[in-house]
Amino acid sequence: MLNSHYQQIWQTVQLIPEGKVACYGQIADLAGLPGRARMVGKALGKVPNDGWRGQTVPWFRVINSQGKISFPPGSENFDKQKHHLQDEQIVVIGCRIKLKDFQWQPDLSEILFSLEF
Repeated sequence: MLNSHYQQIWQTVQLIPEGKVACYGQIADLAGLPGRARMVGKALGKVPNDGWRGQTVPWFRVINSQGKISFPPGSENFDKQKHHLQDEQIVVIGCRIKLKDFQWQPDLSEILFSLEF
């Protein structure tokens, strides 16, 4: 049985639009799990290989609250995340993304009709 909180997180991450990023804490809040930013990281590490409900979970769109990729620079996961972000035209300088330019800010309709939690 999958952790139901993980499912909430995966569904929320699936809503992040291409070309945008969200922070771990932001995802926790939007998933109805305030204060559970670390759980978001754990959940993203447990995404099933075939995604969730027939869709991929774009884990690479989730970064830390300082606008940085959380993996150590130069690591395989860091390079993979940076590459995915750059493929979506997100500017990554070093390990940082300008949240002012790229952070997902869901509008009222997304909050009311897309988020389930």
